[in-house]
Amino acid sequence: MKFRRLLKQLDMEGKLTRISEAVSTEYELAGIIDALEEKPVLFENVKESNIPVVAGLVSSKDLIAKSLNVEKQQLLYKLADAIRKPLPSPNVVEKGECQQVIDNNVNLTKLPIMRYAEKDGGRYVASAIVIIRDPEFGRNMCFHRLMLLDEKRFVARIVENRGTDTALRKSKGELEIAICIGNSTAVLLAASTSLPKGVDELGMSNALERTELVKCKTVDLEVPRNCEIVLEGRVTKEKAPEGPFLDLTGILDKVRLQPVIEISCITHREKPIYQTILAGRREHKLLMGMPREPAIFTEANKVCECKDVYVTVGGCSWLHAVLQIRKKKADDGKKAIKAAFAGHKSLKHCVIVDDDINIYDPNEVEWAIATRFQADKDAIILPNQRGSSLDPSGDLTEGKKATTCKMGLDATIPFKSTGKGFTKERYREVDLSNFL
Repeated sequence: MKFRRLLKQLDMEGKLTRISEAVSTEYELAGIIDALEEKPVLFENVKESNIPVVAGLVSSKDLIAKSLNVEKQQLLYKLADAIRKPLPSPNVVEKGECQQVIDNNVNLTKLPIMRYAEKDGGRYVASAIVIIRDPEFGRNMCFHRLMLLDEKRFVARIVENRGTDTALRKSKGELEIAICIGNSTAVLLAASTSLPKGVDELGMSNALERTELVKCKTVDLEVPRNCEIVLEGRVTKEKAPEGPFLDLTGILDKVRLQPVIEISCITHREKPIYQTILAGRREHKLLMGMPREPAIFTEANKVCECKDVYVTVGGCSWLHAVLQIRKKKADDGKKAIKAAFAGHKSLKHCVIVDDDINIYDPNEVEWAIATRFQADKDAIILPNQRGSSLDPSGDLTEGKKATTCKMGLDATIPFKSTGKGFTKERYREVDLSNFL
């Protein structure tokens, strides 16, 4: 379901909160979104801009499933299929809604670019997907947070040794770039997914939902035709301090020297809507964590029958996962642990449970650990492993890759158990309408 159609549908169903009072981009927008627990909200009157702001469109798996026209239980399989079998690159069409207005007189301060929290290094775009072209591997799409410098420039956080960084080094420090704001859920999920080099993320988006592209006006790149706003420009050799800003864990990230982006052209719909997300909160976490679930699921199914995977919000949607398996062999649980770490290299802790446990209910997962797990037999501890730079408790020594100690818990029923003492008894189901 495209961005505008999803908005309309939520509005018709009474699931979109509309705020007509004037709201400032300076802390107020972020504070209201947080207070609403990231439920879908449209700010119709923004003090610093003529452009309305929307948030909360990917704040739950229910919303994501709705936008992809699938049941929530089918999301994992839908994503796994799109990753495994992305469609060919989308068609490029002559005209796109994102180019109804073309503005070569760039003034980024007219956009409702927000200051989220008091310790932010500046005003940030936190919801934009970035499209570049690698000289060797072709088109690449991903997320970069962007800190506003002035009317024409951002400084971008570009993670070392990832797609944009490697393309920049091949291009000797300069690269054409297109920045898209206000995207379909399919595009957002594809941009969040780490695909093999040379595999087009927009092909994955096309597999999730038909995606068409339009060629940019001033750079040799293509963008989704129905996104809201496109910023065309180039990554320069200039660097500037970027940060601080909240990372995925909700902890303040440090200041770094990062590449500066110069914007030369802005295109947008006639009445564009600016999409935002809150750093370190649910939308950010779901977009980061959900694409890792199919990778873990695929690896686990190589060694056992895996039914479901949840990269937990409490584990920052990055560091913790719960796997539900149908146990057929005594060592299936331990095999699943090793597969989980292979499927998501930044994973720190994982728990394996049987298929009678609801992995989305932390109380049920904890119950499985309490009743089916013995630390001396069922834990796998792996010291000095590759870790995540997002984990402040790991070894983050400057100049070397992060390391951590990983742990997997096999909280499945012992294989030869009769089940006595391991399965919850259920009360009789009744129809309350007969009694109330």
